[in-house]
Order: sequence, then structure tokens, then C-alpha cells
Amino acid sequence: MSAVSEHGGGTRLARSTAAEGSVASGGAARGGSGRGGSVNGVGVGVRVRGVGSAVGGGSGGSASGVGGGGSAVGGGGSAVGGGGSAVGVRGGAADRLFGEGPLARLTAPIYTFLITDLLLLLATLPALVPLVALDRDASNAPLAVACALPVGPALSAAFYALRRRGRDFTDLHPAATFWRGYRMNFGGVLRVWVPWLAGMALIAESLSHTEAASVPGWWRVVLVVVAVVATLWMLNALMITSLFAFRPIDVARLAAYFLGRTRLVTVGNLGVLIAAALVVVTSSEAVLALVAVLFAALLLRTCAPMIDQVERDFTA
Repeated sequence: MSAVSEHGGGTRLARSTAAEGSVASGGAARGGSGRGGSVNGVGVGVRVRGVGSAVGGGSGGSASGVGGGGSAVGGGGSAVGGGGSAVGVRGGAADRLFGEGPLARLTAPIYTFLITDLLLLLATLPALVPLVALDRDASNAPLAVACALPVGPALSAAFYALRRRGRDFTDLHPAATFWRGYRMNFGGVLRVWVPWLAGMALIAESLSHTEAASVPGWWRVVLVVVAVVATLWMLNALMITSLFAFRPIDVARLAAYFLGRTRLVTVGNLGVLIAAALVVVTSSEAVLALVAVLFAALLLRTCAPMIDQVERDFTA
């Protein structure tokens, strides 16, 4: 019961089975010349190294053998077919696993984060240079707010790039996705970013001159609360306008609606803002810019329930 195997195609045929089948057929020469006879039962088994020849041999054996011989050789053909199917399955599994191994799953997000962080730093460089150069004085607060104008479109592009990162780890184009989001959302982002910056500049101006203007302490608290609520609203609006196409008035309404509708999102965004403020206080704005993509990813993660509800309830 020796077997003939082909390592390249993965086909196997029992030599003895083919031989027994041909002998059982009585050595009839009805299939043509002596190659279809009982002596060539082993020959058919040898010729099965070629997948096409194996199928042909099986057919020839079936035609020449009456009874057991034809079925035995036919069984050999089925074995060849089964071997071909096994090879096909192995090849498909290899194709599915390509680029989806643990190394790819680890390096692909790191690559996306690094490229997005570099582009975010590049897009906010016009704001970062004057912010680092300014002294940390209350009188410079309005100017610092004005310098933050390029931050809004850059942060929106980072949201877009991180959100659109596909599940195919072999398809990595974070730079193209970042700039596409930057161009596409630039106008819509400025419509919510500029009014918020103007309000923050007024509040910063008022807080920086509270003593000279004899502003009571409770009014300072009110201004701080208004600034925090406005910033949380702006984060919702920025996230919505970065990922969806709504009118500015609809973006403003949805951002205000989800402040109370998704309280966990609001609390999570507040925690991210506090962490970012601590980074600035303990180090500098430059350090915050270097790790800005991590804060963008955290905001995207905390806003996931809001994003899902917007997509489910307010989009077609």
C-alpha cells in the first residue's frame, strides 16, 4: 500500500488502489491501446503527478474499465480533486492572514498615530510658536486665545483621520486621510471655532482685569463656569462637524442637546480638558502639542456614544 505524493500540488493517490482497480477490470483494452489496460494501472498512478493528467487518466480508466476498475480509478480522481480543494483552502487562509498578524495589528495603529501626530503638529505650528514665546501673564490671555485659530481645523482633521482608520491594516494612508479631512471640514469648523474663540477672548479679558474693574468674586466664578460649558459645547460641535455634514445651526443645536443627553460623554470630555490643562501648567504648550494626538484619540473615544447616536438618529 505505497502512496505516490506530489509536494508541489499536495495531491496524493494510492498506487495500489489504482493497480487493483485496473486488475479488477480484467485487463480489457476497450479504452484504446495498451495504456488503458490492466498493466498500466500503476502507470495511471504515476501520471497523477500532473493534476490535469490525473483527471484525464481517471477518465480514461473509467472508460476502459467495466466495473471495479473504473470506480477505483474514479476514486483516485476524487482524491486528486480533494487534494486540489485542500490546496485551495490553504492558499485562501494564507491570503486572509496576510497583514493581519499580531505584528501588523501592533504596528499599524502606531504608524497611524505617529503620522497623524506629526501632521497635527505641523498644522498647529503657526499657533504653537507665538504661544510658547508669550509670557504666562493674565494680560496675554486674549492674545493666546487668538493664536489658537489654526488649532480647530487641525484638531478636526485629526478626528477625521483617526475615525476613518479602516480595519484593513495593510491599507495605511493616514496622511492622505488627514489632509482630506482638513480641506473638507475647514469651512465648517471655522464657523463654530471662531465664535467660540471670540467668546473665550472676552472672558479672558474680563478675568485678567477683575481687580482693576472691581469685579466681584462670584462673577469670576460665573465667567469660569460659562467658559467651561462653552468649551464642552465646542468639543461636541467640533466632533459633529468633523464627522458629519450638517448646517452650522444644526451643529450648534446638536452640540447643546448632547451636553445633557449624553452626560457620560460630557464628564469624559471634562476629564480630558482637565488633563490637558495639567499638562500645560506643569510643562508647556509644546509638550501638549507633542502628545496632542493622544488627547484627540481620548476625545474620540469618549464621544463614541454621541457619534453613534448622531449616526443612528440624525442621518439617513
